[in-house]
Amino acid sequence: MSNVKQFTDKLEKLNYENMYNGDFFLTWEKTDDEIQAVYEVADALRHLRENNVSTKIFDSGLGISLFRDNSTRTRFSFASACNFLGLEEQVLDEKKSQIAHGETVRETANMVSFMADVIGIRDDMFIGEGHKYQKTFMDAVKEGYRDGILEQQPTLVNLQCDVDHPTQCMADMLHVIHYFGGVENLKGKKVAMTWAYSPSYGKPLSVPQGVIGLFTRFGMDVTLAHPEGYEVMPEVEEIAKKNAAATGGSFKKCNDMKEAFRDADIVYPKSWAPFAAMEERTKLYAAGDKDGIDALEKRLLDDLALPYAIMDTNGRMIWSNKVFAELTGKEQLYNKHITTIFPEITPDKLPVPEKQEITEMSTNFGDRIYRVSMQLVTMKDVVNEARILENVDADINLVAMFFYDETELQEYIQKNEDDKLVVALAYLDNYEEALEGVEEVRRSLLIALIDRKITKYFSNTS
Repeated sequence: MSNVKQFTDKLEKLNYENMYNGDFFLTWEKTDDEIQAVYEVADALRHLRENNVSTKIFDSGLGISLFRDNSTRTRFSFASACNFLGLEEQVLDEKKSQIAHGETVRETANMVSFMADVIGIRDDMFIGEGHKYQKTFMDAVKEGYRDGILEQQPTLVNLQCDVDHPTQCMADMLHVIHYFGGVENLKGKKVAMTWAYSPSYGKPLSVPQGVIGLFTRFGMDVTLAHPEGYEVMPEVEEIAKKNAAATGGSFKKCNDMKEAFRDADIVYPKSWAPFAAMEERTKLYAAGDKDGIDALEKRLLDDLALPYAIMDTNGRMIWSNKVFAELTGKEQLYNKHITTIFPEITPDKLPVPEKQEITEMSTNFGDRIYRVSMQLVTMKDVVNEARILENVDADINLVAMFFYDETELQEYIQKNEDDKLVVALAYLDNYEEALEGVEEVRRSLLIALIDRKITKYFSNTS
């Protein structure tokens, strides 16, 4: 049976009036009460759905989505949310609109807003551009409403910009709240927000920035770990520091993933591009230099600090980045079978199309232990984006292979195994009979002698 009053009672104690007719750009622009109100409403909606109670508060209206970058989870989440509340989603495809013919942002914003109640925009690829575009879009909408062009003013939800990804980070935070049993249990929990490898490059900075900007508001100890050169926006780091100081938590940075993971309660690996590369891409974008952007993507792949290689589905090497070439002593265009370098990586270990798209194994090379992850990709995934090879069929299947150095991790695992407490129950035949056959004054001496023999035996086997 539904009891939504448990949520409305909590909402009545919060001040969230300024959210009405407002937009949601960045989490740190919202007050603590407003953030908490979002979570209470989310829990209430979940409760209603679980109890088969309709949540459709709109009889009609549109939810406009504009994705200027690829999306799967956020795209379908927004569509589901619109349907959940009774709105119909309408996708604004810039390539199929008058924007492609020179229509201005002001014109587009007002045109799509006539029957819209909410607008979701993703614009995350270029530093200094995404958040600015969203603000410009909504400024035009508000101007249209003030001038009487629009009958209502739709609200904007940031579906990821260059600065923040509030919908994802808010959802992640709510999961953490539920997992640990409430906000009151989060203080002192250690969070490791770490860079991680991805076969696609140039990913935006907004997820790690969103995490450190939100999680530090809950008194948590947040560590941002990444290789050198993968820094995030300094202004967001300052927000994280201020949040941590205000809530009794902490925020620190390091370049060592093992240090970040040590004693962590929550680990959040995510790939993002080097900050300098993001700035360079923004300049190339402003200049309309697509070839320059392609060259930048290739350089990012080549300079990746992780050994990375591409081979065909039979295991013949095609290309590797500089780190892989330095590790193996082979040329980047080494064109022999992978078993000539790693005998253990035989054809049966490779992923198989339509059956197993990712395979992993462990291998030793020199004095290091590597976890090898192999993933099926198409040529267009690595060529069209990064221009590694030219004049090739974009639909050919390839295997992207990358190596994680887990030497220290395996050493920690072995040390943990060696130090693990082992409990044993030892039975001594005729123990009681032996004690009964000894004079009472000598009984304690016999017990001490037996205890010493047992201790010595197990000490020699440890």
